[in-house]
Amino acid sequence: MPSLRHSYTVTAPGQHAAFPAEEPKLRRKSPSLSRSMLVSTFMGLIINPAKVSPSPQGLVGLKNLGNTCFMNSILQCLSNTCELRDYCLRNFYRLDLSSSCRTSSGLMEEFAKLTQTLWTSLSKEAISPSDFKNQIQRFAPKFVGSSQQDAQEFLRFLLDGLHNEVNRVSIRPKVSVEDFDPPSDDEKSRRMWNMYLERENSKVVDLFVGQLKSSLTCTVCGFRSTVFDPFWDLSIPIAQKSSGEVTLKDCLKLFTREDVLDGDERPTCDRCKTRRKCIKRFSIQKFPQILVLHLKRFSDTNVQMGKLSTFVKFPLKDLDMREFSAATSERPVYNLYAVSNHTGNTLGGHYTAYCRNSALGVWYSYNDSRVSLMSSSQVCSSNAYLLFYELSASSQSKYQTCRL
Repeated sequence: MPSLRHSYTVTAPGQHAAFPAEEPKLRRKSPSLSRSMLVSTFMGLIINPAKVSPSPQGLVGLKNLGNTCFMNSILQCLSNTCELRDYCLRNFYRLDLSSSCRTSSGLMEEFAKLTQTLWTSLSKEAISPSDFKNQIQRFAPKFVGSSQQDAQEFLRFLLDGLHNEVNRVSIRPKVSVEDFDPPSDDEKSRRMWNMYLERENSKVVDLFVGQLKSSLTCTVCGFRSTVFDPFWDLSIPIAQKSSGEVTLKDCLKLFTREDVLDGDERPTCDRCKTRRKCIKRFSIQKFPQILVLHLKRFSDTNVQMGKLSTFVKFPLKDLDMREFSAATSERPVYNLYAVSNHTGNTLGGHYTAYCRNSALGVWYSYNDSRVSLMSSSQVCSSNAYLLFYELSASSQSKYQTCRL
């Protein structure tokens, strides 16, 4: 049964209950790599070229180990995330593993091994992800057994676990409690982002993490406070219309619209020093290279849980996010490359994935062991649950994860 998520943003790495940050060993990273590691990485570059040849690679299914369709769906979506795939194929992940003081590396190793098999196997026979499942169960015991799980929740656990193992930061500095009052929101955003990277810095962060701006305006004195938080994905409420189709832009507008906080929801105004009616608004301060949008199809009421089967029309190309940016001059544009789908209801269902093969330029359906060619016109459906967008080539040079 899918878990119900009420928050809009994802908890930053190190704060997730299932992935407690390991206490770093009190020693500095070695400035040099072992000879065997360098040779292994060099051979990885030779054996696995940067550009995947246009052959039937990446078209291998995953066996269902007993209600593991949620896992298979996410693994196929991540396997088709080009930079993450190449990070595994070229063995670059081993450089980050070797430079980390942490002893845990099993999850990253098994994920990389699985990705390599999916993209180098000459056989069309589905492969078993049992070794990978054993590793994810060690990190997150909730995935032990054969109960159906929520794909979005699994994605959060997996990315968090991979990040923790390849985090380039071996000794996390203490979080500064010193208050500062930057002259502008942009300066505050930069400082908060750099503070985040001083603790959490990995290839996974490079790809998936953005920064969300939350502003709170007091309706009495007009004081406005801003908070900047990292996010791994965005949970988007599904808009409801009496007539006409619902679009992804409608849902994003609902996510970023002004919300009035009154009654029991009134926060304390920093200037008034008392609880006041306030207006809250979200906007995106920093756009990630990979934007994961979670359509909130599962709802929770006092009576029962339910699922929204609303058809949400979303673009396969040129998703312009400019109107949702905190900086009006920015124009980030995204292209869709993967979708995790859920069919069924809250009592039971099935997950599949639609992925665009980057080598062939066409879409395929991944239904556990079965992989089949599909038309791009079939990608948009009422079963879409998680949308994976990649920053377009024209935008990537401007919006890269780096110190601002």
